[in-house]
Amino acid sequence: MKESELITEAAGYRSVIGAGDYWWKEIKAGETFRIHDLEGNQAADTLFFRAGDLAERYSASDTIKKQGALYLSAGSKLISNRGNVLLEIVADTCGRHDTVGGACSRESNTMRYALEKEPMHACRDSFIRGVQEMGGGKVDITCNINFFMNVPVTPKGELSFADGISAPGRYVEMRAEMDVMALISNCPQLNNPCNGWNPTPVEVLVWK
Repeated sequence: MKESELITEAAGYRSVIGAGDYWWKEIKAGETFRIHDLEGNQAADTLFFRAGDLAERYSASDTIKKQGALYLSAGSKLISNRGNVLLEIVADTCGRHDTVGGACSRESNTMRYALEKEPMHACRDSFIRGVQEMGGGKVDITCNINFFMNVPVTPKGELSFADGISAPGRYVEMRAEMDVMALISNCPQLNNPCNGWNPTPVEVLVWK
């Protein structure tokens, strides 16, 4: 883990994303972007795109291959599907972040939990709204990062959704290596222990 040297009060932009809500913004090259877990164990499902070209976006497979590690933390470079570095994680007080568990959807809720869960709001709903506002569509929703989420991988290669390892006040901070669009779905999931069955707000901050 690595703490930031930036002063919170000096951030040029601050916004709180309510539990279950979504948010998007352009982050300019050289700017530092922080996601702050206000109350602890809140999964912040996140997509990144090259600004002006949504066809270039974060790639979980390229990122895992490039760094030779399954989880993200300080020092991890987030690689695009064209092999370019979108952002680098420069500070992290959580320790690791999931990049294989994907985003919850109405369909996955019915398969994992129960058929009556289908009407519940899910991250994919938020992603669809967000990319539409950014000028894209469903085709632009691919593998995402689950910041603060704990998804252990078993020796057999199976995924398990476990209690979170974050805590109130922890954060992850990234420096943009190019102009990027960040899209966050502040996960509304109520069916697994990743957020203690209690979605809470997160805060986003940007320093120039």
